[in-house]
Amino acid sequence: MNPFIEELKWRGLYADMMPGTDEQLNKEVTSAYIGFDPTADSLHIGSLIPIKVLAHFQQHGHKPIALVGGATGMIGDPSGKSSERNLLDEETLNHYVSCIKAQLSKFLDFEGEEANRAELVNNYDWMKEFSFLDFVRDIGKNLTVNYMMAKESVKKRITGENGAEGMSFTEFTYQLLQGYDFLHLYKNNNVKLQMGGSDQWGNITTGTELIRRKVQGEAFALTVPLITKADGSKFGKSESGENYWLDPKRTSPYRFYQFWVNATDEDAERFIKFYTFLSKEEIESLVEEHKQAPHERKLQKKLAEEVTVWVHSREDYEKAVKASEILFGRSTADDLKNLDENTFLEVFDGVPQKEIIKDELIGTNIIDLISEKSGFLKSKGEARRELQSNSISINKDKVNDTFEVSEQDLIDGKFMLLQKGKKNYFIVKSV
Repeated sequence: MNPFIEELKWRGLYADMMPGTDEQLNKEVTSAYIGFDPTADSLHIGSLIPIKVLAHFQQHGHKPIALVGGATGMIGDPSGKSSERNLLDEETLNHYVSCIKAQLSKFLDFEGEEANRAELVNNYDWMKEFSFLDFVRDIGKNLTVNYMMAKESVKKRITGENGAEGMSFTEFTYQLLQGYDFLHLYKNNNVKLQMGGSDQWGNITTGTELIRRKVQGEAFALTVPLITKADGSKFGKSESGENYWLDPKRTSPYRFYQFWVNATDEDAERFIKFYTFLSKEEIESLVEEHKQAPHERKLQKKLAEEVTVWVHSREDYEKAVKASEILFGRSTADDLKNLDENTFLEVFDGVPQKEIIKDELIGTNIIDLISEKSGFLKSKGEARRELQSNSISINKDKVNDTFEVSEQDLIDGKFMLLQKGKKNYFIVKSV
């Protein structure tokens, strides 16, 4: 078996391939592409599997091509969708394409002169001058409507399966456009293989069929499974249905890290194969260690470390760990003061807050601060008792009844963290 396919299989990242795919990969350095739809200004963690497949492909000596769908993104892929999405204007789409290109360059090696140097392509570059009449004459005549309607993604929408709406002609043409991408890359970039999620099988094989009929060429398809959690629920969404993005401005490295470190034991054992580059031996050893002491959550911690460093950086990972430790009392006051506003608010999400005008806050005595001004404690009497028992901290530092608020006590120039005991928190925000 080809080493690349073997790697995908032991990692659980193999769904299906066309006959002859492994022989093609064994024969020569092969170019393969995966498409990314520019539906936002950032990719999200649902894109990590296709990115990782391209990275493994390159590591095994082959040439990865990332296609950003500037043209097909104007239409929308019906695969796995029950309704048609809103179309984007060209200016927005171009902005999304440039953002995604910048992100992809972080994960694949586009530099150097090697035969397997990665490439980025945008299908708008070859579709923008293609007239509708030329397209239906030169491409559309090669595939029958019967062939196109037999595809699973089309059938479900047309028959209304699982409450799906019908399908517009615009969406119906999507598989032809994706098929033409494959044909164009086959002829111009010597691309012999298209890869994607298992829901893309119909679109990919439309491309191989178009290549066979149009230029009598032989092309191949390989798909990876769609990732779900062990309980069958959708992967990559928060409980409120929000995406976890790769852009740190959309999803902070702290929140990104938390997503992985909070995985269940069952999911962590699967995800560490899917989302890290650790070897089979390293993973098997980690899994065994985890089973011996599951309460230590070694598997989740290693998974979160590897993926956060890969997507963000070692520095971002270390900051995320320190931010996490703040809640468990293992951090220092300096760790807390180094947090930026977004991370601070995410760490203490749900903690009660009180806004106080800055001029009224600076110079306030601790007893007034933690009682009447903030409402953190019920009375000045309770404030004095708690201070005498040494249970009050400001920004993780223990304080006594002589403490007064200064400008230096404000985290990121805005916040103070009040604390009674180990887990009773309150936030004062200066305005």
